[in-house]
Amino acid sequence: MNQLETIKQNVIKCTKCDLYKTRTNSVPGKGNFQSDVIFVGEAPGRNEDKNGEPFVGAAGKKLSAALEGAGVSREDVYITNVVKCRPPNNRVPNTNERDTCKEYLKNEILIIKPKIICVLGNTAFNSVLGGSEITKFRGKLVRKDNQLYFLTIHPAATIYNQELISTLNEDIKKLFNLITELKNNKIVSIDIEYTS
Repeated sequence: MNQLETIKQNVIKCTKCDLYKTRTNSVPGKGNFQSDVIFVGEAPGRNEDKNGEPFVGAAGKKLSAALEGAGVSREDVYITNVVKCRPPNNRVPNTNERDTCKEYLKNEILIIKPKIICVLGNTAFNSVLGGSEITKFRGKLVRKDNQLYFLTIHPAATIYNQELISTLNEDIKKLFNLITELKNNKIVSIDIEYTS
């Protein structure tokens, strides 16, 4: 059994925070464990909770469409969330829930060793990098502790604001162009450098 499978099983039976009492299913990350990119959202929604899979609802369809637009299949990437269980009524996960779940994401990253981690939306931006106002920083490449991060809006935002669809599509294309440059050993310019 590979290490990601172990994490998946641990997520499925996790009772570390109170979210396990209200969830239908926990939602481990899913996808290609040899992916160059990990997409990180905030937490599962209703469809994800029902199916036990990340990004399978309306936001997931938007993400899949943006990936297709960049010539990438969902099967080629790894998709996960900061928090692995749905908070009641889709509220934003609180600090305790995020901190309790942090270890799972850290281990997913250690195993996959992605070239870039794509941070989707404000909550993930805050959880992963301590940032806020994703709209100001979207489309930027960030480095922290020798790991590259690419920031973009959460696909759910495009459901409420149709104008953001082109923003998401542009960002995802840019992300995969950056990955191609990195694979070809081209130097990419870092927009923000976080020093811990």
